[in-house]
Amino acid sequence: MRMARAEKSMDQVSGVADAVLDALPHPVITIAPTGIIANANAAAEAFFEASAPVLRRHRIHEIVPFGSPLLPLIEQARTRSAAVNEYRVDLGTPRNGGERIVDIHVAPMPESPAQVVVMLQERTMADKIDRQLTHRGAARSVTALASMLAHEIKNPLSGIRGAAQLLEQSADDGDRALTRLICDEADRIVKLVDRMEVFSDERPIERDAVNIHAVLEHVKKLALSGFASRIKFVEEYDPSLPPVFANRDQLVQVFLNLIKNAAEAIGDSDDGEILLSTAFRPGVRLTVPGASTRVSLPLEFCVRDNGPGVPEDVRPHLFDPFVTTKTSGSGLGLALVAKIIGDHGGIVECDSQPRRTTFRVLMPTYSQSGSTPHSDQ
Repeated sequence: MRMARAEKSMDQVSGVADAVLDALPHPVITIAPTGIIANANAAAEAFFEASAPVLRRHRIHEIVPFGSPLLPLIEQARTRSAAVNEYRVDLGTPRNGGERIVDIHVAPMPESPAQVVVMLQERTMADKIDRQLTHRGAARSVTALASMLAHEIKNPLSGIRGAAQLLEQSADDGDRALTRLICDEADRIVKLVDRMEVFSDERPIERDAVNIHAVLEHVKKLALSGFASRIKFVEEYDPSLPPVFANRDQLVQVFLNLIKNAAEAIGDSDDGEILLSTAFRPGVRLTVPGASTRVSLPLEFCVRDNGPGVPEDVRPHLFDPFVTTKTSGSGLGLALVAKIIGDHGGIVECDSQPRRTTFRVLMPTYSQSGSTPHSDQ
């Protein structure tokens, strides 16, 4: 009887330990002395895109890139009987979608040093805060510039255009072409300034519960009836997703810009495809301006295209104003996306490879009170 109670107690402890590991947002795997994967938590299953029973049938060198720095780190942890770390290591494989930059933490098990525990921390998670602050800084710089342009450029342009119209009335045909050119160029500059004035709008955002799938379907219809009429759309939606705490019209603007950007990247390709996906990703929490607590950003919305990808030298500055790879682009579309998502307390980022460019938006859910996003004390 005592033995049965002891075994039951051990099972309960093991179950609690497994639940704790599964609650962690970072992939954790246990490696046996033979190199076989002894255990894997839920985050590891998602990272390697395989279930724990499947992973347990493999040795660690079979699921990481050839010559990966992870393998010698495991050996170092065993021989030193001490924890070792390595930062910014690429564990990407064709299985998990290419480049996956992680920080690696390896430690021997206290009771069995030959058995080690490996924890991976994706750099995309660690970099989100830096990117968020960068995007908000870029938006603030455009805000100041937009305010200045509205006062210092639009008024003089009105005078220039009016003078050109007066001259046009008494000009001959040759000069009339020049006055028309002045008017057209003045109008073009005013349109650019009007686009930038969006950045100087500091009024509080009216937000409510928004069904993101209704927004994406609306934007998809707009795209198919115009600039993306030749492109195939694929949806991977999580039907159980809760509402997002946002302004619907501004979300339409965001995803219209992202889908238009994807369509222009695809160009005239015959096999152009845009994937729209939604998912619930718990574990991302950040401190946002105006909030005294950390806000959870579990809602993930993605726009992925199979275009040629973003040039490597442009990627770090992609959401900065006036940065564009298009010959006729103004470079304000993605800057506006960054401002809107930042104003909502969310994050937007881009992962780009040839034929697999993904714009990922993380946002808060709608709270029960309907006034603030979910937060963590």
